[in-house]
Amino acid sequence: MSETTVNVRYMVDDVDSAVEWYTKHLGFSLLSNHAPAFADVRRGALRLLLSGPLSSAGRPMPDGERPSPGGWNRIHLVVDDLAVEVERLRAAG
Repeated sequence: MSETTVNVRYMVDDVDSAVEWYTKHLGFSLLSNHAPAFADVRRGALRLLLSGPLSSAGRPMPDGERPSPGGWNRIHLVVDDLAVEVERLRAAG
């Protein structure tokens, strides 16, 4: 069976910090890093396009509003024990 990659653009404030977080704490591997504008990381079939304010995705909308982190995109990572993962990630900051 072939694997289909799902690409999700995810706005971040700091591309290098996001790369470190996703690779160090969430098991993603780095595909490319063009900080401060953009990087992409992969975990299984999920490719996250980590887009900073200087990326093309950071351009203002027609009404002048700038895209920012915490928008409508969400990712779902399956874990064995949610409470353990929450504690581990809190401890990591």
